[in-house]
Amino acid sequence: MVLSLPELLLLGGGERKLTACVLLLLLELFLEGAEVEASSADIENHLELGKRFLANNQLSDALTHYHAAVEGDPSNYLTLFKRGTIYLALAKTRFAIQDFSQVLELKPDFTAARIQRGTVYMKSGEFTEAAQDFEYVLQLEPYNEVVIESQSRLPPAHEQWEIVQELMDQGDYRNAIPLLTQLLEIAPWSIRFRQARSDAYILTDDLLSAISDLRSVNRLSQDSTDGYYQLAKLLYRVGHATNALKEIRECLRLDPEHKDCFPFYKRLRKVEKSLTSAEQSRDEKQYEQCITSALTALKHENDEPMIIFEAKRLLCTCYTRDEQYTKALSHCKDALVILRDAQVYCDRGDAYIGAEMYDDAIHDFQEALNIDENLQRAKEGLDRAKKQQKRAERRDYYAILGVKRDASKQEIHKAYRKAAQKWHPDNFQGDEKKVAEKKFIDIAAAKEVLTDPEKRRQFDNGQDPLDPEGQQGGFQHGGQPFAHFHHGSPFQFKFHFN
Repeated sequence: MVLSLPELLLLGGGERKLTACVLLLLLELFLEGAEVEASSADIENHLELGKRFLANNQLSDALTHYHAAVEGDPSNYLTLFKRGTIYLALAKTRFAIQDFSQVLELKPDFTAARIQRGTVYMKSGEFTEAAQDFEYVLQLEPYNEVVIESQSRLPPAHEQWEIVQELMDQGDYRNAIPLLTQLLEIAPWSIRFRQARSDAYILTDDLLSAISDLRSVNRLSQDSTDGYYQLAKLLYRVGHATNALKEIRECLRLDPEHKDCFPFYKRLRKVEKSLTSAEQSRDEKQYEQCITSALTALKHENDEPMIIFEAKRLLCTCYTRDEQYTKALSHCKDALVILRDAQVYCDRGDAYIGAEMYDDAIHDFQEALNIDENLQRAKEGLDRAKKQQKRAERRDYYAILGVKRDASKQEIHKAYRKAAQKWHPDNFQGDEKKVAEKKFIDIAAAKEVLTDPEKRRQFDNGQDPLDPEGQQGGFQHGGQPFAHFHHGSPFQFKFHFN
């Protein structure tokens, strides 16, 4: 007998309570069934969307939907297998192996999953585990050519790894590198092999190759603070401060209190900020600020050669463009001692032109072309230096002393004393001394010509009385420029300035 709701309400207290419990039970069963039905529909929807994204090669989006499908039904081995293949395509080998292993727990005879797991093991350099999976498959499919071929590669690879370890122990890193390269053709996802080759590259001073391998190690391991620290240190050693800062921040993202990353970060941040500021100022033609920032970088770092090179390179450029040629030459030289760089040679060539040292400028632009024969800046600089040299063959002695063409002999002597005092070579050292010598030679020549009435007359008539081709016995290129003043050292003048 089925009762209507009004009839149920008219029942006695005890009967009403019993009926209410039955209704609640029925309602719970109904909702549970609807929930299962809805959940099943959601899973199918996620699988369909995942399939569509997979077809469009949108792997990350496909992975999101397969995640949801696995959460909805973790016992569906096919869904797990599909998610594992996406992990594999994304080179997330650890998660791929987890999914394939879970599939094989649910269905041990699913050979496709076992072949995939064996392949991942092989490409990860886990040769023993790979061999076990391949042997299991061959028991079921003894003529599987793909598995037979993969299985045949494992014993030689295993032996080669043992040879590599012996070479590394013996310090024979150069011979270990090509063997590791061969191993990585079989096992490109092996953290162990890439780390070993990176170490070998470091010990043979091939830092750029080591950096490339360490980047791969970090991508494969994903959460290695030590990997990020090593990579940051290497990038800093080759002078890439900004890239080093990015890597050290990744280390601190994983461990803000890391014992190595945190102190290195504090120093690196100061250096990188100074170098970045110097580069920005250079690009904005704010050369004084460029110089200040580069000098600040050198205060924070005075040990790492390539960081010093970056700072010196910037000082070479900015002093040159600020027309402080003697200081530019000093910093250019320091940079070139660390690294022969075509652009630095061009900067120094420009500084030599500014200092009217055309032979040296021609030499530097030629050196730049020896490094990079297609460098247009060097070609243009070489042409400019030669033209300037030709134009400067006839010196303007009035301009050298900074006097007017009608200056009196007294004014010429006064200008000479002032210029000679400023540019006397004893006041300079290094490359600055070389510039000063050139200036001092020109000053002395200007004084000789302009204080001698006959020579001054010749000069005013368009002839250089000190031109070697003029047979005046004047300065000879490459000779002793002060030979006609006195015998002995050219820089033993004694000046009495009032």
